[in-house]
Amino acid sequence: MMTTPFLNGDHYTYKSLVWEDLMLTRHERHLLLQLPTHVDCLSSAIFGGGMRKIDRIANIYVDRRYDCNDPEKDIEKLFQEWNYPQEYTAGLLTAVQLEHAAVLEENGKDASLFCCTTAGISNGARAGSERTTFPVYQPGTINTMLMIDARMTQAAMVNAVITAVEAKTAALADLGIRDVENGLVATGTTTDAIVVGVSQSTSYPIAHRYCGTATDLGAVIGRLVYGTVRESLIAAGVKTS
Repeated sequence: MMTTPFLNGDHYTYKSLVWEDLMLTRHERHLLLQLPTHVDCLSSAIFGGGMRKIDRIANIYVDRRYDCNDPEKDIEKLFQEWNYPQEYTAGLLTAVQLEHAAVLEENGKDASLFCCTTAGISNGARAGSERTTFPVYQPGTINTMLMIDARMTQAAMVNAVITAVEAKTAALADLGIRDVENGLVATGTTTDAIVVGVSQSTSYPIAHRYCGTATDLGAVIGRLVYGTVRESLIAAGVKTS
């Protein structure tokens, strides 16, 4: 169920096929992911990050000349303008064209998952290598919104982030993406972000305690993140080898 729902500019609301009433809408300057209920969220979002309850996420486009002096304040102003409840909204920034967003979903007996990624590699980077760093925030390039309709412990949610990052790195490696400064295989870009949301629905019989690559849930997360990173980059014009 892979799709790039906004690539041709003719669809502005995507309704989830596996999570009733979850919707992704493309607005002029942002993607809005709306959830039917509050979810437990663990994220690196510049606005509303950390561990909290949310029911929406805004992935906001900024160009590469964006002044990053106070991104939280900038997002707060936008949320006021759009009448979004700040307490329950996470905000991401991206310099990627929003029509390059890729969506992938899977449905299972112990969990249903929705994943959306916007990806670009103009600032591809390899963690652990010698390269330029910055003291202030820069807008993210690979932003992933991973929503999991299931029951999970907080430890499993952290494990989900680990698995998602591994899958992103694998996708970049398989596409031959390189660090723009030193030419080594990139592990990400300089300011990637991720939001993991979990419904904690009691309709599922088990609570997931682990989420590594050897678990059923971790395997799904890996497929969805790998697939959406790859598809979004292909939509942006990255050639496959």
